[in-house]
Amino acid sequence: MRVRPVLAAVLSAAAAAALLAVPAHAASATEPASAISAAAGQHRTVGEQVTTTLWEAIAALPVAEESREGYERTEFRHWIDADKNGCNTRAEVLIAEAASAPFVGAKCSLSGGVWVSPYDDVVAQDAKALDAVHVVPLAEAWDSGASAWSAEKRQDYANDLDEPRALIAVSAKSNRSKADKDVAQWLPPAEGYRCTYLTDWTVVETRWGLTVDQVEAQALHCLAADCPDEELTVTLAR
Repeated sequence: MRVRPVLAAVLSAAAAAALLAVPAHAASATEPASAISAAAGQHRTVGEQVTTTLWEAIAALPVAEESREGYERTEFRHWIDADKNGCNTRAEVLIAEAASAPFVGAKCSLSGGVWVSPYDDVVAQDAKALDAVHVVPLAEAWDSGASAWSAEKRQDYANDLDEPRALIAVSAKSNRSKADKDVAQWLPPAEGYRCTYLTDWTVVETRWGLTVDQVEAQALHCLAADCPDEELTVTLAR
């Protein structure tokens, strides 16, 4: 299980107004940080590793309007068994994220095991109480550029086991609460996890070359201002 440091405060209606003020340390949401301008632009190479920091990565995310026109969840084929070992992507995530490993039985049935849902600190001892979730939801990815991808590339996104930040195991209740909201609309109830959540969100968007709308960009800048500007290494997937 990847250890995730814990986190800062939910955007209330009052806090939303503060999103208009971008912190002094952050570059303009419309101007890519020089450290990763190539990664944010057109000259991206699949497999290239980009080393940056959280604040620089946020500043480099391309800003564009979003559209959900034409979205269907079935546009992203997910929970495949890519390595043909009998366990699909969902099961692989649950196994990897377990605090205490479950027994893997026939047809990848999971029994025993203990999980701690990072979104809400809920402890679960039944895999059925958990969802494997996309940190950046499928619908949000569609809005942010995936609508133009090939079906194969959307499948790769939906089953991304190569980036540990992309898919996590959380309580079903917290997943229902998040649904397809972005960081301007929802943050994990577990306050100590929020900086990790913002970092994971930024890594996934950088990895896949996704865009952010203006409100999301401002939210990321403002919320991350209270987070460590940690160094990040991101492997580009497109």
